[in-house]
Amino acid sequence: MAQRYIGLLSGTSMDAIDTALVELEPFRILTTHSIPIPLALRQQLFAVIERSTTSLEELGTLDIRLGRLFAETALELLAKAKCSATDVQAIGSHGQTIYHWARGPDPFTLQLADPNTIAEITGITTIADFRRRDLAAGGQGAPLAPAFHAAFLRSSHHHRAVLNIGGMANISFLPTARRTPIWGFDTGPGNALMDGWINRHLNQSMDREGCWAASGRVNKTLLRYLLADPYFSLSPPKSTGREYFNLVWLDRALIRTGMKLSSPDVQATLCALTITSIELAIQKFSPQTEELLVCGGGANNKALMEGLQKQLVSCRVATTETYGIHPQWVEACVFAWLAKQTLEDRPGNLPEVTGARHPVILGAIYPGNIAASSRA
Repeated sequence: MAQRYIGLLSGTSMDAIDTALVELEPFRILTTHSIPIPLALRQQLFAVIERSTTSLEELGTLDIRLGRLFAETALELLAKAKCSATDVQAIGSHGQTIYHWARGPDPFTLQLADPNTIAEITGITTIADFRRRDLAAGGQGAPLAPAFHAAFLRSSHHHRAVLNIGGMANISFLPTARRTPIWGFDTGPGNALMDGWINRHLNQSMDREGCWAASGRVNKTLLRYLLADPYFSLSPPKSTGREYFNLVWLDRALIRTGMKLSSPDVQATLCALTITSIELAIQKFSPQTEELLVCGGGANNKALMEGLQKQLVSCRVATTETYGIHPQWVEACVFAWLAKQTLEDRPGNLPEVTGARHPVILGAIYPGNIAASSRA
């Protein structure tokens, strides 16, 4: 019987917790499940991230509440799959990133969703805290998905890139030659700025299919100013998050440019920022890319997808579903696979991607208690 793993995460969009039950070797997605993060909790998380300050009480409480919510999601997944906890080798939980700062003399990353709580409630061994060991080895701690992309989405016929568009966007370049190292990095904002802007002006959590962005006009002056941010010209390895690209960052740009734009025009420009920053990354670091496979929530944004295909004229743009993995579940599968790597004492990072000094085994293991899961 193939080994089964669960991947659990809440991405930088922070709209829901996604989980997938997968079999590995051979790879197969068995069941998927998602539950929305309650609005009050989501707003509290946004506030902590954007103001970059919190109390120890608030931080600890959020950690436990998210841990319970992650555990609940995993249990609902098992019920949906009619699968016993005893049939699952481990849960790989990414948690919820609160702060990721891979620069300076003391780089660090912080993810919440207490893995002790997840292991206790589900009874399943839980692997978490995947990013910090890579940071300790001199890496960025991100992105971690390229190793999974290389294992399951690499082609021997086409130079392929895999692009995850969540709150932030990260890309993996997968050359056809197996001896050629893959590489990848965070290109910059994905959906985060657009989600924040539409929430501020229309009280909606996201711009569905990019319809609001499509109703506006891109302001080229603002776009050039945003693209002048030093992050976009940094050479990889590099990673970023909401602690950098957020509405405070955008508001500062609007004030400094003195521009008075309609809210739909700003949204259109933010959509163009995501598209153009991705295009520039491909042009600069892998102009030979023939195929771009998109996953994450951005794959559902029609304006984004059409904009990418329009600007990447020599590259075919599709979603990962073309090759058997629905775009919503790729990231959950990544952490299921990383859990297996950790349990088998295998490295999960790629130094050529993160900049670490050497490959490392990622994460910490929190043993399960199957007796607890049978009482849940």
